[in-house]
Amino acid sequence: MAKRATAQDVADLAGVSRTTVSFVLNDVPGMRISEETRQAVLKAATQLNYHPDATARRMVSGQTMVIGFVMRQSPEQAFADLFLPQVLNGLNQAASDEGYHILLQPISPDDNSGAYIRLLRERHVDGIVLSGPRSDDQELLKIHAEGAPIVLLGRLPGKDIPFVDVDNIGGAHLATQHLAKLGHRRIAMITNAPPEYTASTARLTGYRQTLEEASIAFDESLVRYGNFTPQSGSLAMNELLSLDPLPTAVFVASDTVALGAIQSIRNHKLRIPDDISVIGFDDISPAEFLDPPLATVRLPAYGLGWGAANMLIRLIANEEVKNRRVFLETHLIVRESCGQLT
Repeated sequence: MAKRATAQDVADLAGVSRTTVSFVLNDVPGMRISEETRQAVLKAATQLNYHPDATARRMVSGQTMVIGFVMRQSPEQAFADLFLPQVLNGLNQAASDEGYHILLQPISPDDNSGAYIRLLRERHVDGIVLSGPRSDDQELLKIHAEGAPIVLLGRLPGKDIPFVDVDNIGGAHLATQHLAKLGHRRIAMITNAPPEYTASTARLTGYRQTLEEASIAFDESLVRYGNFTPQSGSLAMNELLSLDPLPTAVFVASDTVALGAIQSIRNHKLRIPDDISVIGFDDISPAEFLDPPLATVRLPAYGLGWGAANMLIRLIANEEVKNRRVFLETHLIVRESCGQLT
């Protein structure tokens, strides 16, 4: 096996110091290196098929080349959420294109130990993409105030933290409006998460606004809160099915939570959509293969992850990011789980 070329081999061939090679190949900013020297180093590296060692690159740049993907959920909640793998796919693609790795970190909502402050201060990661921001998260506000590179998947209204999000109110409007157009008036809702999560409150707002537009009175007894998991959807649906009269339709603001709601409906010997219509939110991969296929609101999961990582990497590099408030579109996906009320 041929000996692997070293930085010293590149330096010898280019006629420069090893330090100069490191500065050029790691693209260290602020170094006064002539274009002639830079080209000589690049030519020598190409000729010798030399690739910088990742550890050496980190030492020179002072960066870990790692992005933290923090999920403000318990591990059980995070790994039950079938929407997150699609987001992670986009996040990983954007990161790997720029030489970054991803560190996954689920953090329970009641964890106030300073977990992601330590991630940054102890230099485990260069920046954080935070999924599931909460309005009561003081730790998040603290690290943002300190100037740490952070991008939200979601947003905190009234705060200037950069984010990539979807129009949650508009997406909930699409789902609720679809049910209203089918003639449903007694429309229940199960949220994706507790009300401390901003996406949960936004989707509930969209539901309420759409009922008002359709001249349907909002009934608080028809609302239940999910908690990211199918189990939470099952429990919430059990409560809704104890009401008299029953809802004729339910908007579940997460397809993962809807899986449990659907199971509960079947356990009660009710038919979808004959007895009750169901519409979800996210368009996770299994949604179209359910029986019946689940109507839902499609989110650009890959685009959310890719966009958040791309923005974060630019913030880490101190590049100018003109648009720090990115909204992506949602789309109604009509399938057989919703039917006309007769």
